[in-house]
Amino acid sequence: MYIPDREELVRLLDTPIFRKISQTADELNMECYVVGGYVRDIFLQRPSKDIDIVVVGKGIEMARAFTRKLGRKAHLAVYANFGTAQVKYHEHEIEFVGARKESYTHDSRNPIVEDGTLEDDQNRRDFTINALAICLNSERFGELVDPFDGVLDLEDRIIRTPLEPGITFSDDPLRMMRCIRFATQLNFYIDEETFDALCENKERIRIISRERINDELNKIILSPTPSKGFIELDRCGLLEIIFPQLTAMQGVEVKNGYGHKEMFYHTLEVLDNIAKNTDNLWLRWAALLHDIGKPRTKRWDPIQKWTFHNHNAVGEKMVSKIFKEFKMPLNEKMRYVAKLVGMHMRPIVIADNEVTDSAVRRLLFDAGDDIDDLMTLCEADITSKNEVRKKHFLNNFRTVRQKLKDLEERDRIRNFQPPVDGKEIMDLFALPPCDTVGRLKAMVKDAILDGVIPNEHYAALAYIKERAAELGIHCNPVANE
Repeated sequence: MYIPDREELVRLLDTPIFRKISQTADELNMECYVVGGYVRDIFLQRPSKDIDIVVVGKGIEMARAFTRKLGRKAHLAVYANFGTAQVKYHEHEIEFVGARKESYTHDSRNPIVEDGTLEDDQNRRDFTINALAICLNSERFGELVDPFDGVLDLEDRIIRTPLEPGITFSDDPLRMMRCIRFATQLNFYIDEETFDALCENKERIRIISRERINDELNKIILSPTPSKGFIELDRCGLLEIIFPQLTAMQGVEVKNGYGHKEMFYHTLEVLDNIAKNTDNLWLRWAALLHDIGKPRTKRWDPIQKWTFHNHNAVGEKMVSKIFKEFKMPLNEKMRYVAKLVGMHMRPIVIADNEVTDSAVRRLLFDAGDDIDDLMTLCEADITSKNEVRKKHFLNNFRTVRQKLKDLEERDRIRNFQPPVDGKEIMDLFALPPCDTVGRLKAMVKDAILDGVIPNEHYAALAYIKERAAELGIHCNPVANE
């Protein structure tokens, strides 16, 4: 791992922003440090634009002085209730806070805050790798303060709390989610004593708001290998509390010597597969939930063995309930996830049989603009250990994708509306609004999707007249003039 010495840290921090912070601190005669994630990411050689500054003194006072030094292009926001201030300047966000010490009551994660020293401030940090501080005062500029051997933990890729982990997690249970999130994002290991404290304090997560839990859960889902986070959440018992619908997918039931696929680890494999191809959070959620209806639809059949009929439809209905329970957005994002969960079997069924133009047209029509995401999900869902079967599916998916492209270019099916609308049908046959109008319109749509007629107005008009005549419906003479 990259371990810069003080000379190198001085060079890395020798920027106009940090020099102005240093000058401001010296002018106010305040101790000042850059802390937390920015320092950690220097050692991990990761880019970071969010800068956290701890001042031994009044953080808001220093933020105001620093803003004046930057001039008109700097924007200051003061949060007096929290004793913090944020300065936005070009692409940077610099947060100032006074060094503090914290104490907690058992029924809240909101601390009682008092002014403190740098040591107090580092003691309250969640993990040793986030407790690193670099002095910005001119006499000590670039000096690393690392009381908990955070640099060694970075080298060893260990997540560990600065103080006794049971107290750390009990005081602020959200740190348990952050512990697993950092381990997942950075591909680090959780220290054994720290992990034991996760297990012992898991019930404390119940005092955390669903929104704060979701924020950490989304960061796990967006990690390079999200399965790592879900496995750790499961191992320590948090997953059963925050996401019981997922743990319901665990295990394999065997009857008469036949077992079904293990659904939980299959789901995590699908999530990892899709993470290689997209950073779309909601598409990753669709991967996580694509088989969520299977536990409710699992049945034993003496002939078919284990079945999960309509699990996609059941799962689609569960999505809205999960989003509501989790206090996630009940808008187009939820509808998008539900739609993909409900449709995820369609391309697989097509790929497992002869790939007909009619089936592909209907798939394209029903999926609309989400067709590419649906195909990405379905390809990620191919986790068979049978390499011959897996190759067969992937080859057929390539055929489906090509047909989708060809039919879209030729027939303009995606999101199409029948070229003869309801008003034209009513005028043509002198009909009032009624079921017959909808029936005739549906006939045109089906004929186009089945390839009977092209997606063109005159072809649709001729077709609808033929079908109407068969139903004993005759054209309005006025409309034919």
